[in-house]
Amino acid sequence: MVYAIIAVAGLIIGGLFGYLVFRYVLKGKYNEMLANAEKASDVLKEKKLLEVKEKFINKKSELEREVQQRNQKIQQTENKLKQREMSLNQRQEEQSKRRQELDQKENRIENEKKLLAVKEQELSNMQMKEREKLEQLSGLSAEEAKTRLVESLKDEARTNAQSYINEIMDEAKINANNEARKIVIKTIQRVATEAAIENSVSIFHIDNDEVKGRIIGREGRNIRALEAACGVEIVVDDTPEAIVISAFDPIRRETCRLALHQLVADGRIHPARIEEVVAKVKKQLEQEVIETGKRTTIDLGIHGLHPELVRIVGKMKYRSSYGQNLLQHARETANLCAVMAAELGLNPKKAKRAGLLHDIGKVPDEDLEMPHALYGAKIAEKYKEKPDICNAIGAHHDEMEMETLIAPIVQICDAISGARPGARREIVEAYIKRLNDLEAIAMSYPGVTKTYAIQAGRELRVIVGADKMTDAETEQLSGEIATKIQNEMTYPGQVKITVIRETRAVAYAK
Repeated sequence: MVYAIIAVAGLIIGGLFGYLVFRYVLKGKYNEMLANAEKASDVLKEKKLLEVKEKFINKKSELEREVQQRNQKIQQTENKLKQREMSLNQRQEEQSKRRQELDQKENRIENEKKLLAVKEQELSNMQMKEREKLEQLSGLSAEEAKTRLVESLKDEARTNAQSYINEIMDEAKINANNEARKIVIKTIQRVATEAAIENSVSIFHIDNDEVKGRIIGREGRNIRALEAACGVEIVVDDTPEAIVISAFDPIRRETCRLALHQLVADGRIHPARIEEVVAKVKKQLEQEVIETGKRTTIDLGIHGLHPELVRIVGKMKYRSSYGQNLLQHARETANLCAVMAAELGLNPKKAKRAGLLHDIGKVPDEDLEMPHALYGAKIAEKYKEKPDICNAIGAHHDEMEMETLIAPIVQICDAISGARPGARREIVEAYIKRLNDLEAIAMSYPGVTKTYAIQAGRELRVIVGADKMTDAETEQLSGEIATKIQNEMTYPGQVKITVIRETRAVAYAK
């Protein structure tokens, strides 16, 4: 029993001792973990502080950059304002100088007016004295002398006019038909006009500017090969989506344009491929020239032309004369010749044939120092055209004597086709756009009710409301419109601006 109690007490004491040891060890680990946790928290705190400092520094630098940029913009704005202020001051000084000059000129004009009035008064006094002397010498008053002189001149004019009328009527009855034809032809010749402009470039449009680099090639070998094969000059500059082809010969320009189109579409661009494509395009273009000539002769009803003449007519499609397509000009001239010949009782078929062929000397296969009219007559004679046709071709610029009535008809119709509004200097669309732009500029001003561009764009008539503008304002308006047209438009010659202001009073009697 005692041993049992001792054993139990020993177990209790050992358990208490073990509990105390376990508690001591646990407390040491707890303290160690707490210390580690405090160290980790300190490290984390330092990291967070560093991140916050870094973000703060970045934000600060960004704000400083923004402030610097704003300061630069403000400085630039201040510089611009200073420049504008200086320019305004200069303008004010110039205006003040101009005003002083105008005042001086006005004073000079007033002085000259006064001197002129004095001289006019002196001249009128001298005339009165001379008139009184003449009346005393003649014994007639000025009105009586004037009446007698007018009556004598009237009688003489009536006699001379009647004699002239009788002579003209007698002569007209003898040669009525021939004289009438000559009068009509001479009248049209007098009113025919000429214009001059020449096309020597073509524009090839591309989808994007990357194609330009492929066309130029490495060290420019592709563009040099294309220029050598076609005989043109290719200009690749900063013009967006466009390449300029320059050459005097329009066939070469068209060959280069078509070759470029095929090369860009195919995508393979290198010197060997360029030569192959150019050779194919030349053959296609030659065939198209012949087909164009055949279609033109069939459309006009002209038969029996030599094949070489048909080819020359087809080549006219690719030639511009004074900014006007040569084939279209030849077709117009041929139709006008036929109509005029029919009206004058001549052969319309011959006139149409001569009108179509009159400019064949402008598309030679070789360079000749000879006027195109004479060279065209030489070609027509070579290919067995009749003498009157050859004479009409060679004489349409007065470089050969006219031997038949067909020759002046061709000359007249050539001038009519070239002188109509929009035929030369600019295409019809550009001509119409220019007239619309003229009218639109005038309509942009307040008080304008209607505008009319007349005389082929050489005069602009502006109608203003009488209740909206005074006479002085109309003078100012015409000057403003003229200045705006000069600054914003390109046009041949000069444009006359006429501003019309009228008041209408309408009443009805019932």
